[in-house]
Amino acid sequence: MTDHSTFPDPTYKDTVLGPLFEGVKTHYAGHMAAINRAHLVMLVETGILTATNGRQIARALDAIDADTDVAALTYTGEHEDYFFYVEAELRRRIGDLGGALHTARSRNDMDHTLFKMALRSRAEDLLAQITSLTEALIAKARAEADTLIVAYTHGQPAQPTTFGHYLGAMIEVLNRDAERLSAAIDNLGHCPMGAAAITTTGFAIDRARMAALLGFEGPLVNSYGCIASVDYVTGLYSAIKLVFLHLGRVVQDLAFWSSFEVGQLYVPNALIQVSSIMPQKRNPVPIEHMRHLASATCGRCDMVVNTMHNTPFADMNDSEGEVQQAGYAAFESGGRVLELMTAFLPACSINAANVRRNTDAASITITELADTLVRNEGLTFRQAHEIAADIARNLDGAPLSDGYATFQSAFQAATDRTTNLDEAAFRTATSPETFVTRRDRIGGPAPAALEDALMSYAQAVYGLCTQSASRRQRITDAETARATAFNKLLET
Repeated sequence: MTDHSTFPDPTYKDTVLGPLFEGVKTHYAGHMAAINRAHLVMLVETGILTATNGRQIARALDAIDADTDVAALTYTGEHEDYFFYVEAELRRRIGDLGGALHTARSRNDMDHTLFKMALRSRAEDLLAQITSLTEALIAKARAEADTLIVAYTHGQPAQPTTFGHYLGAMIEVLNRDAERLSAAIDNLGHCPMGAAAITTTGFAIDRARMAALLGFEGPLVNSYGCIASVDYVTGLYSAIKLVFLHLGRVVQDLAFWSSFEVGQLYVPNALIQVSSIMPQKRNPVPIEHMRHLASATCGRCDMVVNTMHNTPFADMNDSEGEVQQAGYAAFESGGRVLELMTAFLPACSINAANVRRNTDAASITITELADTLVRNEGLTFRQAHEIAADIARNLDGAPLSDGYATFQSAFQAATDRTTNLDEAAFRTATSPETFVTRRDRIGGPAPAALEDALMSYAQAVYGLCTQSASRRQRITDAETARATAFNKLLET
């Protein structure tokens, strides 16, 4: 049977090739130009192409880059994709020599190199947003080191701590998330170029030089893995997902704290929206936007990772253009969360009156009273705990700080003797300030312990920023080296 159809089928053109072409225009054209220039330099330096031929190709590439308005290109179907468009332009300008640029490479190794180049810049920018948020939170934690809050467990008031201590916990998680992301960026640092289709090439290429010219740490060693291994994708998006999964838990707290009934967090008017019909409403709507944007980011990361499930360990489109382009939306929505939270949390404050009200109503300092009885009265903790529980049951709505008489009765009933604590000592033991001050162990909310922690967090952020700056500098240095080597070809 004779097949008289011609490529591309119109539906395939409209549903696959056209959208992919648009994606390449937006995300990869500049990186493809960099690969073309670096590969040409390497081919000439290794003697695979002569300097004369290299000069002709270099001049043609330079002219194509200068003459082509990439954004204005429309996919016609004349060429399968943007790669073939550039190659056709080369051959139109310099004849068959234009096809020599593709010596010792494939679209397979080119594609994964393009994806890594596009991902690494986006990932570094996201990491910078995370460290900026962390720095803002460290400053806020220092400013709020003495600001009392009610800490909740299982949705119920539990113990007093400080806003700075709470933010410190958030910072620790952010730093660990940033370290995971930084490690994932490191895994983008090895270049697939030179793997060609699967098994490298019979030409004496210099893979290390190619990697250096493109700003990579070195070549990715196994050529099969260069085109089959997608762990650089799954690892990166998994690390990104964790950032926003964990931030989403904090956002949930912000929503709870800012509710009318709790009223612990005050959101300033600049971050409040009012109802169109209920004039009394103060709606902290940015919290909802952070929550749903964080969830959308997690979902977008899952989309990328889950698309790789049950795919063959080989070159395949499932990990390439469509998925890569869709995945970039995670950077966009995630970046919005980070930017908004960096503005939101430092602007908020704690409503001290409501904290005091809830502290008294829920008797959340009573653990320290039990500890005091252990230290001052020689009781076991279980004895002290039972006395404290009896007090809590019999306060009849009175604040714990006013419950000295209730305490005396409970102590007498449990020990058959009077307490050594006078009312002043009782009030000291049940004050939230005492509760916080006495918790000066490593990681506790007491001022010195918190400051030690914040200093270590700042050092961790500095280390992350230093690593990122080093990676960025490697890319900048590569751009300079590539331009110098390519210009030398032009002038040969």
